[in-house]
Amino acid sequence: MTHPGSVVSTSGRRILTGQVRLSKTVFRFPTPLQREPETMQGGIFQVCFFVTAAILNRPFLFPKENATIPERDEEIITRMKEHEKAYEMERARLEQEAAKMNQAEEKPVVEDFNQSWDFWSAVSLVTFLMIEIWRQDFQDGNNQDSSSEEEDYLSFGNVAKKMILPDKGVLASFHDSCIGVSGTEFWRMREFVESFADDLLEALRSTCNRDADMEVEDCIGIGSMYENWKVGKPMLCDLIVPFTPPEPYRFTFEHWCSPGNDVPPTWQGCGRIKIVNANEDKLDCLCGRTNLGEDMLCLLHSKAEKVKTKNTTDDLLCSKDTTYLAKDQVMKWFQISITKAWNQISHKHKFDLTFHSLDSPGAIKVKFQSGKVIVFNITPVVQYEDTDAYLLSHFESSNNNLSDIYWPMTFAVYEKNLFKFFAKNLPSNSCHLSCLQIVAFLHKKQCSLTGKSGLTSYHLKTTLLHLLLSKLPAEWHSDQLQKRLRDILMFLEKSLQEKKLYHVLIGNHKVPKWLNIPTVFREAEPLNLLRPLLLKGDLYVKTVDTFQEMLKNAPVLIQEYMPHFPNGITHLQ
Repeated sequence: MTHPGSVVSTSGRRILTGQVRLSKTVFRFPTPLQREPETMQGGIFQVCFFVTAAILNRPFLFPKENATIPERDEEIITRMKEHEKAYEMERARLEQEAAKMNQAEEKPVVEDFNQSWDFWSAVSLVTFLMIEIWRQDFQDGNNQDSSSEEEDYLSFGNVAKKMILPDKGVLASFHDSCIGVSGTEFWRMREFVESFADDLLEALRSTCNRDADMEVEDCIGIGSMYENWKVGKPMLCDLIVPFTPPEPYRFTFEHWCSPGNDVPPTWQGCGRIKIVNANEDKLDCLCGRTNLGEDMLCLLHSKAEKVKTKNTTDDLLCSKDTTYLAKDQVMKWFQISITKAWNQISHKHKFDLTFHSLDSPGAIKVKFQSGKVIVFNITPVVQYEDTDAYLLSHFESSNNNLSDIYWPMTFAVYEKNLFKFFAKNLPSNSCHLSCLQIVAFLHKKQCSLTGKSGLTSYHLKTTLLHLLLSKLPAEWHSDQLQKRLRDILMFLEKSLQEKKLYHVLIGNHKVPKWLNIPTVFREAEPLNLLRPLLLKGDLYVKTVDTFQEMLKNAPVLIQEYMPHFPNGITHLQ
């Protein structure tokens, strides 16, 4: 009697028809039931057959370098279908024979056969899994090798990590003698600029028509002078002046993070400012469109609420045929207003005032009779809703009409507050500002040798803030000056190599919540500050070359600009 699923061989022994399905191909092999030697031989044969089938049916298991993968796939699939069809026919024939034999003779399958079958099946499964894992590791290894080859090709050589930096004592002496600004001079400069700016803006308000012109608010100090890391002379103060439209108008905003925005990728980090009438509902009333005369009154709107319709988009400094605020229009208005304001108060001051740059409306140069010169920027901005974010007018000339209505957004006030926070929470003699000043000084000197670079002081400041947010306060002690300076240089080198330097406040969850960054920007995708450089390939290459030269020349530059350079240059291992 035979067991279901078994057949009788020509020698009279019962043989169970086992089967293995791999991909879409079904393989069968005989399994002995009675004698141990035959069971062992069958198991070994099963494992070998299984491995061979895996190799034949896995085209990527042992890939050939010059094989054409699509052609091999098609050939293997065709062959597998033919084998599958043949095996299905053979299986049907054997099942019919086994059913007939089972009716004639019934005998239970031996228990030790089941154990043998389970053992060799498990060995086969483990073998196949090991081959599969090895294959994936082999392919991943190849991918990593090719990836590492590409990284080696793009690598800058880790110049920042290998460069020789002076020890902390030399760096501290260099900073104090060549970079540090006198505290007395620093505060006197800020006090004069802020006082004069207040007088100038007060005179500007008096010359403007409050019913038709933009209204300016008090100025706000931003930038390196107010973050206490200004490098070199002449010292330059940056002031921003928020302004608002006359009643009944107001600003609304469209930026790259707005839902459903249509801001082009080129203008990420920018927004448009739309001027809308806050009393648009009144325009539908007859009193808002016609003159009712003195003997007629509107029962819905009083005379005090009467809609002002004399302002046009040109009066409101909008781009032509749009309701979007134009930077060029604002530039002209602000320059004219500053000029009128100065003419009104010039007799009170014993110095001359001129515009320092034709491209910026508020770049002002003050020249005293003694010959001393003070330069500062006073730039009109629009406050974003009720936050400390502002849309900044750079007034760059452009042939593209669209660029005139896109305003870069600045978070300088938040950054100033972040610096104040670190000043209170870091060690009293922390080295974070010294590190930033040294890097800014070296980069400025290198640019004077090799030409302008796309890397700005804002990129340097962003790098420092990223490191301040990721390191413990104790790591910024003064005796860590050399290590932290190297960290900044390595961070910048890696950013240039990876072509990514993200804005420190946008999409960065490491920023403390008490800073109150608007949620729409806090949860936005990170903003790559190097993207403008990448769009100009030549500028990016120039920037990389300049930075690498700065790294190589840093020890020489420090020695050249330091009057008394002590011994003790050390290499950080």
